[in-house]
Amino acid sequence: MFIFANDKIRNFRDAKKIICLRTGNLFFEYSCFKAKYVCMKRSVLSLFILLCSALVSNAQYDKDVFNFRGRAALSEGKYSEAIGNFNVLARLDSTDCWTFFYRGIAKYNLGDLRGAQADFNTSVRLNPVFTNGYHFRAITLSRFGKYDEALKDLDRAMELRPGLNGLYFSRGVTYFLAQQFDNAVSDFDRYIRKDPKDPSAYLNRGASYLFLGDTTKALEDYNRAIKLDRFDPEGYIRRGRVYALRKDYKDAIADMDKAIGLDTTNTFAYFNRALMYYDQNNYNAAMGDLNRVLRDEPGNALTLYNRSLINAQVGNMDDALADMDHVININPENVLAYYNRASFFVQMGRWLDALDDYDKAIELYPDFAKAYLNRSYVKNMLGRTKSSKQDYDIAQKKVQEYRAKNATDEESFADTTKKYSSLIALDADFAKKDFDNELLQNRDINIRLKPLYKFSLATQRDNQNFALKHRYENPLIDKFISDSPIVMTVSNSDSLAKPEFAHGIDASLYGDSYLAAGDPKSLTDADRAFIKGLYDVQSKQFTSALNQFDAAVNADSKGQYSEYYKAFYHLNRGVLRAEMIDFISSIENNVQTLTMDDKGTTRARVRDQVSRTYDYSEAIEDMLAADRILPGVPYVYFNLGNLYCLSSKFVESVDNYTKAINIYPYMGDAYYNRGLVLIYLKDKEKGCIDLSRAGELGVGDAYSVISKYCEEEKK
Repeated sequence: MFIFANDKIRNFRDAKKIICLRTGNLFFEYSCFKAKYVCMKRSVLSLFILLCSALVSNAQYDKDVFNFRGRAALSEGKYSEAIGNFNVLARLDSTDCWTFFYRGIAKYNLGDLRGAQADFNTSVRLNPVFTNGYHFRAITLSRFGKYDEALKDLDRAMELRPGLNGLYFSRGVTYFLAQQFDNAVSDFDRYIRKDPKDPSAYLNRGASYLFLGDTTKALEDYNRAIKLDRFDPEGYIRRGRVYALRKDYKDAIADMDKAIGLDTTNTFAYFNRALMYYDQNNYNAAMGDLNRVLRDEPGNALTLYNRSLINAQVGNMDDALADMDHVININPENVLAYYNRASFFVQMGRWLDALDDYDKAIELYPDFAKAYLNRSYVKNMLGRTKSSKQDYDIAQKKVQEYRAKNATDEESFADTTKKYSSLIALDADFAKKDFDNELLQNRDINIRLKPLYKFSLATQRDNQNFALKHRYENPLIDKFISDSPIVMTVSNSDSLAKPEFAHGIDASLYGDSYLAAGDPKSLTDADRAFIKGLYDVQSKQFTSALNQFDAAVNADSKGQYSEYYKAFYHLNRGVLRAEMIDFISSIENNVQTLTMDDKGTTRARVRDQVSRTYDYSEAIEDMLAADRILPGVPYVYFNLGNLYCLSSKFVESVDNYTKAINIYPYMGDAYYNRGLVLIYLKDKEKGCIDLSRAGELGVGDAYSVISKYCEEEKK
């Protein structure tokens, strides 16, 4: 069974503006193994905005220009760009509810639900009768599983705009997610009466009927949706799964073939067709479709799990073990993965390995009767007869408890008649009420911190005259850069354009060339050594660069500001030392990264079994020295945050990111890195708020992380 939902909003108006908003499809997969539903399609709120009224210019800053640009970016799906324009509007006028509303939509599309909710909150605070704000806040609240609050917002919106048909659609979605399927059908009925040609409404009502046990009406609605939109693969996938429930595999596979024909990248269709082939004992075809899913989603644990079981059934034990190892690596708390891997070890006669896995399965779920029975068998094979008898007795006791509960229509994993080595469908009867905590995760993704800040050679000087741009300003840094005869900048970008010196670096340093942009005669020996070090870094001559930075740090302070400039020399030397360590560790294939699963749990992982740590103490000491010489530079604290994180000193890392943010509140990379470390420390709420702020400040990578790890939909 599978349920999808769609949020519809259309034709919102206020006194001055007429905009036409139509959302895309927000589909939710109702899934037992992931605590009742999984979001399968997130093309929600794809806005088509038409500017219909004349815009009045503003004397100093034309707010309407930013408004137009932001809304145009929304319509084109350029959500980060839209946020940038609405950020400017928010600074120019903090009382316009539409500004925060539009920015909330952009954040929602990028998966930043927390940021979206905060903006929708602001929009209704500024305008308590703002229907759109309540409507979209309700949609966001439903994604968090706060259905009562979402329904209150929708009721408020209906009071304000009782004739707005899209509200009934959204309330139907919310009722469905709250498992109030009768109410969901009622709202979709009302919506369809006014908009009978919307295929999404039929898909959602059909899904609601399916959960009410009425497959006939569900099939009728899916047929209607397909008739209205023959080119949407979703209708065929849903109808095909209903056919499969009825064991009509011919029609089911035909529908999956049609869906794949319409969208050859639809991994959901391949996955479902694989299950249908498997049910027909066509293992080769099933394996082919699972392999196709994994080609696009190599970290999809559910697909790996199913492929592992098929490999085991056909006798490919090595491949089966490899896939199950991967599943456990993604989610170390997957009970059935340990249980089935233990069975593989039993087939291979690896009794001690099997015992370890049964131990782990029982540790994770102490009521797993069949695991006790199988462990009893393994212990008997190892000659541990007394312990084997104890496990057998425990299993029998749990079976009796299960049978007593079963009399009241409850089920349990103590059921020894259930086969736990069968393939798992996305809607399978897999996760019972005690197993609703993400037994199988879908992704295994490594997240890297934003890199260290340093001085680098550049091709052109920074333009410091941008209005409304929050550039970090430090008079000493600005003077150091402007006085240099070589163009330089402070950045943590790895993609800076590299300047070329046709006459060599010395020609610029000693004033023998037109390339000298500043006053070469004002340079000290320390300055020249430092700039030569930057040139060596650009040329990847790291040892030579380190020697030059050493010379700069150790040189006598002869210039007016030379003593303070040493802070910059220490900063770059510290960065170079850290980067040299990272280079060595990458050669040894032992780079530590922050790895998160979809629950937001995180763990430090190395890529092989080498047990070695790396010493960043010299790099840290350089940063501390820079701070002692010139306190209050956010780049120094940011770098300390990274270095402490790499040294597994996470509390110190967070503290230093916080210092950087306090000095320079617009440092998006500091919010991003602090957010990652907080999530690593399992302070997910604060971490995701930081990622939201990072995205708002222009860190585009933040939204891909948010969409995977911060969407706390009711699962």
